[in-house]
Amino acid sequence: MMDWDKLRIFHAVADAGSLTHAGDRLHLSQSAVSRQIRALEEALNTTLFHRHARGLILTEQGELLFDATKSMNKRLESASARIRDSEEEVFGELRVTTTIGFGTLWLAPRLPKLYAKYPELKIDLMLEERVLDLPMREADVAIRMKEPSQADLIRKKLMSITMQLYASREYVAAHGAMSEMSDIAQHRLICQSPSTPQVAAGGTLVAELMTYDIPSLLTVNNYFGVLQGVINGLGVGVLPDYVTEGFPDLVRVLPDIGSNEVPVFLAYPEELRSSKRISAFRDFVQEEILEQRRRRRDEAVAT
Repeated sequence: MMDWDKLRIFHAVADAGSLTHAGDRLHLSQSAVSRQIRALEEALNTTLFHRHARGLILTEQGELLFDATKSMNKRLESASARIRDSEEEVFGELRVTTTIGFGTLWLAPRLPKLYAKYPELKIDLMLEERVLDLPMREADVAIRMKEPSQADLIRKKLMSITMQLYASREYVAAHGAMSEMSDIAQHRLICQSPSTPQVAAGGTLVAELMTYDIPSLLTVNNYFGVLQGVINGLGVGVLPDYVTEGFPDLVRVLPDIGSNEVPVFLAYPEELRSSKRISAFRDFVQEEILEQRRRRRDEAVAT
């Protein structure tokens, strides 16, 4: 039977690729870490690491063991998360991942309501275009503009969004209204960089706009940056429709032009199904979406 402590030390060394770094992480000396690795190799009668000047590389047998310890680590983390979930209260850390645009422009402005309800919640908001691996516990819950393809995930469609063209009121007043798509050739276009990860529908709309002879261009690697360019009067921007609420100075130009609908999904690992923190966050997001729909209906009736 393998020693749990030795496996923990092996996992740290394999993860760090260095005895020294693993020792620092575990608060052990390099020699103590080295002794434990040698003892584990002797117990298994195999070599787990190739040693070279730049550090350690796992052998084939080491890779097999590292896969097993990663899986163990993931299960221990999820068990720990479930244990921490109180029957009555919502508290502790919740790691939420979503895109930079959605996280900064839609989610973050609404979080005061969630914290008001659950003041002991600790949210770690990870905003990046890269899709984090939920089953491997890189995050607890994700909001993504595409249905997650990973197995063992609970997923729920929240809403659909579209990419549309916007400018500031001042910009439209100074440069005139647009009546057809070819008019974009008279304006500076602000959009996500075609080379950066983005929803396919947005990329398709930008590609169509690029077929016109656009004189000047500003590309940014996220929608938050595109928005900053638009509200500061730099030109006409391609933005998701959810940004309009918080920025009354935005005007939609060419209202007949827009991308295909983009589904927005909330997802979390199956093993966190009973997590009180996940349930509280999911319910909060759904309530906010319903409230947004009600406001839009009321505005449509008023106009």
